[in-house]
Amino acid sequence: MIINIRVDHKIADIETMENTAQDLKKLFNQFRGEFNIQEYVEINTCNRKEYYIHTNVCSFDHPILNSENKKLLIHYGDSAMLHLLKTTSGLESMIIGEDQILGQIKDAKNKSYEEGHCGKVLDVLFRKAIHVGQVVRNKTKINRGSVSIGSAAVDLAEEHLDNLKDKHVLVIGAGKMGTLVAKALSAKNLKAIIVANRTYYKAVRLAKELNGEAILLDDLKKELKNADLIISATGSPHTILSKERLIEVTNKECLEKREIPLLIVDLANPRDIDENVNELNVRLFNLDDLRGIANKNKKQRENEVKQANKIIDKEFKLLKNSFKIMEVEDLLSDIRIKMERVRQKEVEKAIYKLKHKDITKQHLSKKENKNRIKLGDNSEKENNTEKEKIIENLSKSIVNKIFHDITKNIKKSAEKGDKEIIKVVKYLFETK
Repeated sequence: MIINIRVDHKIADIETMENTAQDLKKLFNQFRGEFNIQEYVEINTCNRKEYYIHTNVCSFDHPILNSENKKLLIHYGDSAMLHLLKTTSGLESMIIGEDQILGQIKDAKNKSYEEGHCGKVLDVLFRKAIHVGQVVRNKTKINRGSVSIGSAAVDLAEEHLDNLKDKHVLVIGAGKMGTLVAKALSAKNLKAIIVANRTYYKAVRLAKELNGEAILLDDLKKELKNADLIISATGSPHTILSKERLIEVTNKECLEKREIPLLIVDLANPRDIDENVNELNVRLFNLDDLRGIANKNKKQRENEVKQANKIIDKEFKLLKNSFKIMEVEDLLSDIRIKMERVRQKEVEKAIYKLKHKDITKQHLSKKENKNRIKLGDNSEKENNTEKEKIIENLSKSIVNKIFHDITKNIKKSAEKGDKEIIKVVKYLFETK
């Protein structure tokens, strides 16, 4: 069974997601303890926290699948698999069609594989999901235009600052989200763009691409004073900016004298900015405030979503067939091994008989045999070797042709879900 447990932007605001993260971890550990889970993939982004789990020992009516925590979602079977295909296609994102989720899921799968937690079943599922995400983007226009959390944050800022021309912008965080934000800002004719990061070389690399300036996170004081807009997207587990910190580095009087409040957009989860900054001359927005822009984007992409769902439905049927065939792979392997043993045994018998019944020798005189030995004639030995090759190749060809038909018919039965035929095949070939 494939199980998905999650909390995401569809059922929770940013505060609820932060508070529920530990509950999700506890539930996952409960699954691990109950079923000795070895195969799982963890997905963690700004808008979702999820686990994909594979187990063969959890039944559909197990109480653990009906968690009392209504802030968490538990899906299993077809529902869990479909959710992943829609997620990689960008249909489950806050910003429909965004590309970043595809890369994030690839990274999550690769991390699980490297840590030894991504077994055969989840490997097949995630490979298919990544493939579907790529197909949807190639065959539809779901990701055309400005579609990312970063670009949505910039759109939100423009709505509240009229435009960003000649504005002084500070981007905190030079990771993937910070990079998306900075690139969305690059075409806005800014007065200055400053990139702040804990790791200086990352800030330098991003700032260089944007003709901006790089600073260390600890050197925010000067830039906070000058900033018209701050967009923060770090991976910090704690807040990095609060009311007290702002007063310390900018002076409360300076903040209050601003004609236009300092605009801050917090894209982090957990959040980078303490809500108490709202007590100053500051307008603070977070991921929840992007929902209005997200809804506009969703309406614009309704036709693309329909096309994407058709592709997903088709690919989902293929995925289910793949899993059905996987169920009989061990059976086919056992049959093949048995047939190969029989083939090798019969070949050995045939070769043994050939070596001890050489018709050619019966027609050769003793004198001719002696002459052959003297002259070093190896034709008899070569002849036997050639015969052995012919028998070997013939036997392999026969077995391959028989096994081809067996394989084809067993796979057909598996795809149809005909378990009775599978049982009969196991009985006939005496497999486990």
